[in-house]
Amino acid sequence: MILIREASEVFLPDGVATHASVLIEDGRIRDIGRQVTARGAEVIDARGKTLLPGWVDSHTHVVFAGSREFELDLKLQGATYREIAARGGGIGYTVQQTRRVSEERLQAEAELRLDAMLAHGTTTAEVKSGYGLDTKSEVKMLRTVRHLNERHPVDLVPTFMGAHAIPPGVDREDYVRLVREEMIPRVAEEQLAVFCDVFCEEGYFSVEESRAILQAGREHGLTPRVHADELSDSGGAELAAELKAASADHLLMASPRGLKKMARAGVPAVLLPAVPFSLMQKRYAPARKMLELGLDVALATDLNPNCWTENMQFVIQLACFAMGMTPREAIHGATLGGARVLGLEREVGSIEVGKKADLLLVNAPSHLFVPYHFGVNLVETVIKDGVVVCGG
Repeated sequence: MILIREASEVFLPDGVATHASVLIEDGRIRDIGRQVTARGAEVIDARGKTLLPGWVDSHTHVVFAGSREFELDLKLQGATYREIAARGGGIGYTVQQTRRVSEERLQAEAELRLDAMLAHGTTTAEVKSGYGLDTKSEVKMLRTVRHLNERHPVDLVPTFMGAHAIPPGVDREDYVRLVREEMIPRVAEEQLAVFCDVFCEEGYFSVEESRAILQAGREHGLTPRVHADELSDSGGAELAAELKAASADHLLMASPRGLKKMARAGVPAVLLPAVPFSLMQKRYAPARKMLELGLDVALATDLNPNCWTENMQFVIQLACFAMGMTPREAIHGATLGGARVLGLEREVGSIEVGKKADLLLVNAPSHLFVPYHFGVNLVETVIKDGVVVCGG
């Protein structure tokens, strides 16, 4: 048993509890309130600090090899995402690096990123493939995710994303057929993924190609998700609504029509504000418009070689400063919002009796300080499944 005693604030789904304690037993939250006691429990003094749910990072590409820091100079010269890719950077560069390394090397590199994520408060994360772009390498990536999930404290949810880009020198129709008829059946046979994602974007996969791939995934038990409308209004939001996907992600350029269709279909939006930040763009996803439409908005890092951050606190801060979300909205998006996207909302994402004790004790007198005090790691203690795994 662990008793987290007298937190200045406990962040609850419908408000906050002040000067409250939380009792953890057998990895679960057993009690919340001002008069909570437990004989023999390990006591963590939380006075002056805030207790939050562990972050649920619902969109990452944690598994990859190498880095692309050389792209920063190109961005500073004004090169766009597509121009960088055309000059030998982008997804294609990381595919080359990822294909040539062993599964053990992939695992070692990804484990360091997961360590950093955990230290900054992430206790659950989705992880996509998509830097293999052939059957052997995509399977290698997803096996790496499985092995990491078995050994690392962060719970990982795997996503197949063979439809991340068309490999150089490969015919489009042939590659879409390969994804549908070889990769997806193989991934399903080995039970390597929960979701199937596709980059529905001009220059990557059309709406028609994306629909065919996601329908093939669904036929093999993989739930659809969509990288939608990041660089242009490509129709990705409408496709996500049509398929009732688990989420549509990015949405910087989504049309009002597409967002309304998503709202009617109950499709959550996953917003990734570190991406336009990393690309030095002025335009961010219209979070306020989405919230006004009634969309459930989740936040995630999109950790990848182009947007290399393991820090969900930074994402929350960007959501407030660049997208106009309130601290409560942003923290909800980084916790329960992400859990709903991953279908884990009954287990994680909020501080409620009976849920898993995935909790963060942060050096802040209230949740308002998470975006307010930026540029540092505010997490003092990370509790995963009722066990202190960082700090304490």
